[in-house]
Amino acid sequence: MGNQGGGGWWNFPFPNSALTGPAHRRPCPSFRRPAYLHPIMHCGCKMVAPMQRGMSRLLPLARGLPLQVEGVESLLRPTRLTQTLLLVPVRTKKRYNTPPSAHAQNLTSEEQKLKARAAGIVTPNERPERPIHLACTAGIIDPYVPPEGDARLSSLSREGLKQRMHQMRQRAASQLSIWKIKDYDPDFSTKTFPEKAQNIFIEAHNCLANFNKQKLHSLVTERCYPEMVRGNRYNTIRWRFLESLEPPRVVQIRSLDMVTKSNLYGQVTVRMHTRQILAIYDRFGRLMCGGEQLPKDVLEYVVFERHLVNRYGSWRLHGKIVPEWAPPKDPIIKTVVIPGPTLDPSQEFDELQFEIPKPKERHWYK
Repeated sequence: MGNQGGGGWWNFPFPNSALTGPAHRRPCPSFRRPAYLHPIMHCGCKMVAPMQRGMSRLLPLARGLPLQVEGVESLLRPTRLTQTLLLVPVRTKKRYNTPPSAHAQNLTSEEQKLKARAAGIVTPNERPERPIHLACTAGIIDPYVPPEGDARLSSLSREGLKQRMHQMRQRAASQLSIWKIKDYDPDFSTKTFPEKAQNIFIEAHNCLANFNKQKLHSLVTERCYPEMVRGNRYNTIRWRFLESLEPPRVVQIRSLDMVTKSNLYGQVTVRMHTRQILAIYDRFGRLMCGGEQLPKDVLEYVVFERHLVNRYGSWRLHGKIVPEWAPPKDPIIKTVVIPGPTLDPSQEFDELQFEIPKPKERHWYK
Protein backbone atom coordinates (compact mmCIF):
# COMPACT_ATOMS: atom_id res chain seq x y z
CA MET A 1 0.00 0.00 0.00
CA GLY A 2 2.77 2.55 0.72
CA ASN A 3 3.58 4.78 -2.21
CA GLN A 4 1.79 2.96 -5.07
CA GLY A 5 -1.18 4.35 -6.91
CA GLY A 6 -1.97 7.57 -8.62
CA GLY A 7 -3.68 9.67 -6.00
CA GLY A 8 -4.88 9.42 -2.44
CA TRP A 9 -4.01 10.61 1.01
CA TRP A 10 -1.11 8.13 1.23
CA ASN A 11 0.61 9.99 -1.65
CA PHE A 12 0.82 13.16 0.38
CA PRO A 13 4.51 14.19 0.13
CA PHE A 14 6.64 15.46 2.93
CA PRO A 15 9.25 18.17 2.19
CA ASN A 16 11.94 15.68 1.07
CA SER A 17 9.65 13.78 -1.30
CA ALA A 18 8.18 17.03 -2.55
CA LEU A 19 11.61 18.19 -3.71
CA THR A 20 12.78 14.93 -5.28
CA GLY A 21 9.54 13.18 -6.47
CA PRO A 22 7.89 13.69 -9.90
CA ALA A 23 5.52 16.53 -10.51
CA HIS A 24 2.47 14.32 -11.11
CA ARG A 25 2.72 13.08 -7.49
CA ARG A 26 2.35 16.55 -6.01
CA PRO A 27 -0.97 16.86 -4.13
CA CYS A 28 -3.71 19.25 -5.03
CA PRO A 29 -3.57 22.53 -3.06
CA SER A 30 -7.16 21.99 -1.91
CA PHE A 31 -6.32 18.53 -0.51
CA ARG A 32 -7.10 18.15 3.18
CA ARG A 33 -5.31 15.68 5.38
CA PRO A 34 -7.52 13.68 7.76
CA ALA A 35 -7.98 15.25 11.15
CA TYR A 36 -6.53 12.37 13.12
CA LEU A 37 -3.17 12.72 11.30
CA HIS A 38 -2.74 16.39 12.10
CA PRO A 39 -0.51 16.85 15.10
CA ILE A 40 -2.01 20.30 15.72
CA MET A 41 -5.37 18.70 16.50
CA HIS A 42 -4.20 17.71 19.96
CA CYS A 43 -3.10 21.24 20.87
CA GLY A 44 -5.14 23.62 22.94
CA CYS A 45 -6.34 27.07 22.10
CA LYS A 46 -3.25 28.68 23.59
CA MET A 47 -0.96 27.20 20.90
CA VAL A 48 -3.01 28.30 17.91
CA ALA A 49 -2.16 32.00 18.10
CA PRO A 50 1.64 31.50 18.20
CA MET A 51 1.42 28.93 15.39
CA GLN A 52 -0.54 31.32 13.21
CA ARG A 53 2.00 34.10 13.72
CA GLY A 54 4.84 31.72 12.91
CA MET A 55 3.17 30.41 9.76
CA SER A 56 2.39 33.91 8.53
CA ARG A 57 6.12 34.68 8.69
CA LEU A 58 7.01 31.53 6.70
CA LEU A 59 4.51 32.14 3.89
CA PRO A 60 6.53 34.86 2.09
CA LEU A 61 9.60 32.59 2.21
CA ALA A 62 7.64 29.68 0.74
CA ARG A 63 6.33 31.83 -2.12
CA GLY A 64 9.88 32.70 -3.21
CA LEU A 65 10.88 29.03 -3.59
CA PRO A 66 10.47 27.00 -6.83
CA LEU A 67 7.22 25.42 -7.91
CA GLN A 68 7.91 22.19 -6.06
CA VAL A 69 7.32 23.90 -2.72
CA GLU A 70 3.67 24.74 -3.40
CA GLY A 71 2.62 21.84 -1.17
CA VAL A 72 4.55 23.33 1.70
CA GLU A 73 2.82 26.69 1.17
CA SER A 74 -0.56 25.01 1.32
CA LEU A 75 0.46 23.37 4.57
CA LEU A 76 1.58 26.65 6.14
CA ARG A 77 -1.71 28.45 5.66
CA PRO A 78 -3.21 29.47 9.04
CA THR A 79 -6.74 28.82 7.80
CA ARG A 80 -6.00 25.13 7.65
CA LEU A 81 -4.85 25.16 11.26
CA THR A 82 -7.90 26.89 12.66
CA GLN A 83 -10.27 24.41 11.05
CA THR A 84 -8.95 21.54 13.19
CA LEU A 85 -9.79 22.99 16.62
CA LEU A 86 -11.84 20.93 19.04
CA LEU A 87 -14.35 22.28 21.56
CA VAL A 88 -14.19 20.20 24.73
CA PRO A 89 -17.09 20.90 27.14
CA VAL A 90 -16.05 21.32 30.77
CA ARG A 91 -18.50 20.31 33.44
CA THR A 92 -18.97 22.91 36.15
CA LYS A 93 -19.98 22.43 39.77
CA LYS A 94 -23.44 21.04 40.18
CA ARG A 95 -25.75 23.43 41.99
CA TYR A 96 -28.61 22.18 44.06
CA ASN A 97 -31.67 24.43 43.95
CA THR A 98 -34.29 22.66 45.97
CA PRO A 99 -37.58 24.57 46.00
CA PRO A 100 -39.23 24.96 49.42
CA SER A 101 -42.01 22.61 50.23
CA ALA A 102 -45.60 23.81 50.10
CA HIS A 103 -46.24 23.06 53.78
CA ALA A 104 -43.03 24.61 55.15
CA GLN A 105 -44.85 27.70 56.37
CA ASN A 106 -47.29 25.65 58.43
CA LEU A 107 -44.58 23.86 60.37
CA THR A 108 -43.86 24.78 63.96
CA SER A 109 -40.41 25.61 65.25
CA GLU A 110 -39.98 22.13 66.74
CA GLU A 111 -40.99 20.45 63.48
CA GLN A 112 -38.57 22.66 61.54
CA LYS A 113 -35.74 21.65 63.88
CA LEU A 114 -36.56 17.94 63.48
CA LYS A 115 -36.70 18.31 59.72
CA ALA A 116 -33.37 20.14 59.66
CA ARG A 117 -31.73 17.46 61.82
CA ALA A 118 -33.05 14.74 59.52
CA ALA A 119 -31.45 16.57 56.59
CA GLY A 120 -28.13 16.82 58.46
CA ILE A 121 -28.37 20.53 59.29
CA VAL A 122 -27.78 21.39 62.94
CA THR A 123 -28.44 24.99 63.98
CA PRO A 124 -26.79 26.26 67.16
CA ASN A 125 -28.93 27.61 69.97
CA GLU A 126 -28.89 31.39 69.61
CA ARG A 127 -30.34 33.38 72.46
CA PRO A 128 -32.10 36.60 71.50
CA GLU A 129 -29.74 39.31 72.74
CA ARG A 130 -30.47 43.00 72.33
CA PRO A 131 -28.03 45.85 73.01
CA ILE A 132 -28.89 48.19 75.89
CA HIS A 133 -27.69 51.79 76.04
CA LEU A 134 -27.78 53.40 79.48
CA ALA A 135 -27.58 57.10 78.69
CA CYS A 136 -28.24 58.22 82.25
CA THR A 137 -28.81 56.95 85.77
CA ALA A 138 -32.22 56.39 87.36
CA GLY A 139 -31.74 58.87 90.20
CA ILE A 140 -29.40 61.19 92.06
CA ILE A 141 -26.27 59.68 93.57
CA ASP A 142 -25.91 60.56 97.26
CA PRO A 143 -28.26 63.60 97.20
CA TYR A 144 -26.81 66.74 98.68
CA VAL A 145 -28.48 67.75 101.96
CA PRO A 146 -28.25 71.54 102.30
CA PRO A 147 -28.16 72.94 105.85
CA GLU A 148 -31.39 74.41 107.16
CA GLY A 149 -31.84 77.96 106.01
CA ASP A 150 -28.70 77.57 103.90
CA ALA A 151 -26.79 79.10 106.80
CA ARG A 152 -23.45 78.30 108.38
CA LEU A 153 -23.58 77.47 112.05
CA SER A 154 -20.93 78.48 114.55
CA SER A 155 -18.13 75.96 114.98
CA LEU A 156 -18.23 76.51 118.76
CA SER A 157 -21.60 74.80 119.10
CA ARG A 158 -22.23 71.08 118.93
CA GLU A 159 -24.35 71.34 115.79
CA GLY A 160 -21.66 73.48 114.18
CA LEU A 161 -19.00 70.83 114.78
CA LYS A 162 -21.20 68.15 113.26
CA GLN A 163 -21.78 70.34 110.26
CA ARG A 164 -18.04 70.92 109.79
CA MET A 165 -17.26 67.18 110.03
CA HIS A 166 -19.96 66.36 107.50
CA GLN A 167 -18.62 69.01 105.12
CA MET A 168 -15.08 67.59 105.33
CA ARG A 169 -16.32 64.10 104.42
CA GLN A 170 -18.29 65.48 101.51
CA ARG A 171 -15.26 67.40 100.22
CA ALA A 172 -13.05 64.28 100.35
CA ALA A 173 -15.58 62.26 98.36
CA SER A 174 -16.00 65.13 95.89
CA GLN A 175 -12.23 65.36 95.34
CA LEU A 176 -12.01 61.65 94.45
CA SER A 177 -14.85 62.11 91.96
CA ILE A 178 -13.12 65.13 90.41
CA TRP A 179 -10.07 63.01 89.60
CA LYS A 180 -12.24 60.39 87.91
CA ILE A 181 -14.11 63.01 85.89
CA LYS A 182 -10.88 64.67 84.74
CA ASP A 183 -9.67 61.35 83.34
CA TYR A 184 -12.46 61.55 80.75
CA ASP A 185 -13.01 65.34 80.63
CA PRO A 186 -9.66 67.13 81.06
CA ASP A 187 -11.28 70.57 80.67
CA PHE A 188 -13.54 70.13 83.70
CA SER A 189 -13.04 72.71 86.43
CA THR A 190 -15.12 73.67 89.46
CA LYS A 191 -14.43 77.35 88.71
CA THR A 192 -15.76 77.46 85.14
CA PHE A 193 -18.46 74.78 85.37
CA PRO A 194 -21.07 76.81 87.41
CA GLU A 195 -21.39 79.42 84.67
CA LYS A 196 -21.74 76.70 82.02
CA ALA A 197 -24.36 74.92 84.14
CA GLN A 198 -26.38 78.11 84.53
CA ASN A 199 -26.46 78.60 80.74
CA ILE A 200 -27.73 75.02 80.30
CA PHE A 201 -30.39 75.68 82.95
CA ILE A 202 -31.63 78.85 81.22
CA GLU A 203 -31.64 77.32 77.74
CA ALA A 204 -33.52 74.21 78.89
CA HIS A 205 -36.31 76.25 80.49
CA ASN A 206 -36.60 78.45 77.38
CA CYS A 207 -37.02 75.29 75.25
CA LEU A 208 -39.70 74.07 77.67
CA ALA A 209 -41.61 77.35 77.38
CA ASN A 210 -41.35 77.29 73.55
CA PHE A 211 -42.14 73.53 73.29
CA ASN A 212 -38.88 72.81 71.46
CA LYS A 213 -38.75 69.10 72.28
CA GLN A 214 -35.89 68.21 69.91
CA LYS A 215 -33.46 70.64 71.54
CA LEU A 216 -34.79 69.89 75.02
CA HIS A 217 -33.71 66.25 74.66
CA SER A 218 -30.10 67.39 74.17
CA LEU A 219 -30.21 69.60 77.30
CA VAL A 220 -31.92 67.28 79.82
CA THR A 221 -31.52 63.58 80.56
CA GLU A 222 -34.08 60.86 79.88
CA ARG A 223 -35.00 60.85 83.57
CA CYS A 224 -35.57 64.60 83.79
CA TYR A 225 -37.51 65.01 80.53
CA PRO A 226 -40.82 63.40 81.63
CA GLU A 227 -40.74 65.30 84.92
CA MET A 228 -40.48 68.63 83.07
CA VAL A 229 -43.04 67.87 80.36
CA ARG A 230 -45.68 66.02 82.41
CA GLY A 231 -48.96 67.92 82.65
CA ASN A 232 -47.96 70.74 80.27
CA ARG A 233 -49.56 69.44 77.08
CA TYR A 234 -52.50 71.88 77.02
CA ASN A 235 -50.88 74.60 79.14
CA THR A 236 -49.12 77.80 78.14
CA ILE A 237 -45.88 78.59 79.98
CA ARG A 238 -44.28 82.02 80.24
CA TRP A 239 -40.85 81.87 81.87
CA ARG A 240 -38.07 84.45 81.98
CA PHE A 241 -34.72 84.67 83.71
CA LEU A 242 -34.07 88.11 85.17
CA GLU A 243 -30.79 88.03 87.10
CA SER A 244 -28.56 86.02 89.37
CA LEU A 245 -28.62 87.24 92.95
CA GLU A 246 -25.52 85.20 93.89
CA PRO A 247 -22.91 83.62 91.64
CA PRO A 248 -23.59 79.89 91.18
CA ARG A 249 -21.18 77.50 92.84
CA VAL A 250 -20.52 73.75 92.96
CA VAL A 251 -21.47 72.16 96.28
CA GLN A 252 -21.01 68.45 95.54
CA ILE A 253 -19.53 66.10 92.90
CA ARG A 254 -20.17 62.37 92.64
CA SER A 255 -19.31 59.54 90.23
CA LEU A 256 -20.89 56.13 89.86
CA ASP A 257 -20.31 52.99 87.78
CA MET A 258 -23.17 50.85 86.47
CA VAL A 259 -23.18 47.25 85.15
CA THR A 260 -19.38 47.32 84.72
CA LYS A 261 -16.54 49.18 86.40
CA SER A 262 -15.65 51.01 83.19
CA ASN A 263 -19.16 52.44 82.66
CA LEU A 264 -18.93 55.68 84.66
CA TYR A 265 -21.37 58.53 85.22
CA GLY A 266 -20.60 61.90 86.80
CA GLN A 267 -23.02 64.17 88.70
CA VAL A 268 -22.40 67.74 89.79
CA THR A 269 -24.73 69.64 92.16
CA VAL A 270 -24.80 73.42 91.62
CA ARG A 271 -26.37 75.96 93.97
CA MET A 272 -28.27 78.74 92.13
CA HIS A 273 -29.89 81.79 93.72
CA THR A 274 -31.74 83.64 90.95
CA ARG A 275 -34.71 85.89 90.24
CA GLN A 276 -37.27 84.53 87.78
CA ILE A 277 -40.74 85.16 86.37
CA LEU A 278 -43.14 82.24 85.85
CA ALA A 279 -46.73 82.24 84.64
CA ILE A 280 -48.74 79.15 83.67
CA TYR A 281 -52.07 79.37 81.81
CA ASP A 282 -54.50 76.52 81.23
CA ARG A 283 -56.13 75.63 77.90
CA PHE A 284 -58.89 78.19 78.52
CA GLY A 285 -56.36 81.00 78.96
CA ARG A 286 -56.88 81.36 82.70
CA LEU A 287 -53.94 81.93 85.00
CA MET A 288 -53.07 78.85 87.06
CA CYS A 289 -49.83 79.80 88.77
CA GLY A 290 -47.54 82.81 89.15
CA GLY A 291 -47.76 85.96 87.07
CA GLU A 292 -45.91 87.69 84.26
CA GLN A 293 -45.45 90.84 86.33
CA LEU A 294 -44.51 89.06 89.57
CA PRO A 295 -40.76 88.30 89.89
CA LYS A 296 -39.67 85.84 92.56
CA ASP A 297 -36.38 84.95 94.23
CA VAL A 298 -35.65 81.25 93.86
CA LEU A 299 -32.97 79.19 95.61
CA GLU A 300 -32.37 75.88 93.80
CA TYR A 301 -29.92 72.98 93.97
CA VAL A 302 -29.69 71.65 90.41
CA VAL A 303 -27.98 68.36 89.50
CA PHE A 304 -26.18 67.93 86.18
CA GLU A 305 -25.06 64.58 84.81
CA ARG A 306 -22.81 63.26 82.06
CA HIS A 307 -22.01 59.80 80.69
CA LEU A 308 -18.23 59.96 81.07
CA VAL A 309 -17.40 56.95 78.87
CA ASN A 310 -19.23 58.47 75.89
CA ARG A 311 -16.73 60.73 74.14
CA TYR A 312 -19.59 62.64 72.46
CA GLY A 313 -21.54 63.06 75.72
CA SER A 314 -22.30 66.42 77.32
CA TRP A 315 -23.48 67.76 80.65
CA ARG A 316 -27.27 67.75 80.91
CA LEU A 317 -29.87 68.73 83.47
CA HIS A 318 -30.73 65.67 85.56
CA GLY A 319 -32.91 66.88 88.45
CA LYS A 320 -33.38 69.21 91.40
CA ILE A 321 -32.93 68.71 95.13
CA VAL A 322 -35.72 70.21 97.22
CA PRO A 323 -34.71 70.50 100.89
CA GLU A 324 -37.15 69.62 103.62
CA TRP A 325 -37.10 73.12 105.08
CA ALA A 326 -38.11 74.73 101.77
CA PRO A 327 -41.38 76.74 101.86
CA PRO A 328 -44.40 75.11 100.19
CA LYS A 329 -45.32 76.02 96.64
CA ASP A 330 -48.25 78.23 95.76
CA PRO A 331 -51.46 76.28 95.08
CA ILE A 332 -52.53 75.87 91.47
CA ILE A 333 -55.90 77.32 90.52
CA LYS A 334 -57.71 74.84 88.28
CA THR A 335 -60.73 75.40 86.05
CA VAL A 336 -63.38 72.71 86.45
CA VAL A 337 -66.75 72.07 84.78
CA ILE A 338 -69.85 72.45 86.99
CA PRO A 339 -72.58 70.00 85.95
CA GLY A 340 -75.79 71.75 84.86
CA PRO A 341 -79.34 70.65 84.04
CA THR A 342 -80.18 68.74 80.91
CA LEU A 343 -81.93 71.09 78.46
CA ASP A 344 -84.40 70.38 75.69
CA PRO A 345 -83.70 71.80 72.23
CA SER A 346 -86.60 74.26 72.66
CA GLN A 347 -85.41 75.64 76.02
CA GLU A 348 -82.70 78.08 76.98
CA PHE A 349 -80.61 78.17 80.12
CA ASP A 350 -81.81 81.68 81.10
CA GLU A 351 -85.42 80.56 81.29
CA LEU A 352 -84.57 78.01 83.99
CA GLN A 353 -83.80 79.46 87.38
CA PHE A 354 -80.95 77.07 88.14
CA GLU A 355 -79.00 77.32 91.35
CA ILE A 356 -75.50 75.97 91.71
CA PRO A 357 -75.62 73.01 94.09
CA LYS A 358 -73.54 73.36 97.22
CA PRO A 359 -71.45 70.48 98.53
CA LYS A 360 -72.98 68.54 101.36
CA GLU A 361 -71.51 68.90 104.79
CA ARG A 362 -69.86 65.81 106.16
CA HIS A 363 -68.96 65.15 109.75
CA TRP A 364 -65.52 63.98 110.69
CA TYR A 365 -66.75 60.61 111.99
CA LYS A 366 -68.62 59.68 108.77
